[in-house]
Amino acid sequence: MNKTPSVEQNSFESDDLLPEYNFDYSQARPNRFASTSEKRITVILDPDVAEIFQTSEAVNRALRCLLSAIPEK
Repeated sequence: MNKTPSVEQNSFESDDLLPEYNFDYSQARPNRFASTSEKRITVILDPDVAEIFQTSEAVNRALRCLLSAIPEK
């Protein structure tokens, strides 16, 4: 049977974590498991707008309505 670790073993004082790490990103490679969709972009919403549009589908739906209201040239 496994015993739960005691408080002494979970002490944060024994961790070897530093408050800050400097990673060398010059040797980084793309994630081969990530999706490769090149048409996706990231847009940062202001907090007041993000309260209304909580999903990407809601944002896309509102933008499509706006685009349909714009007259074509």
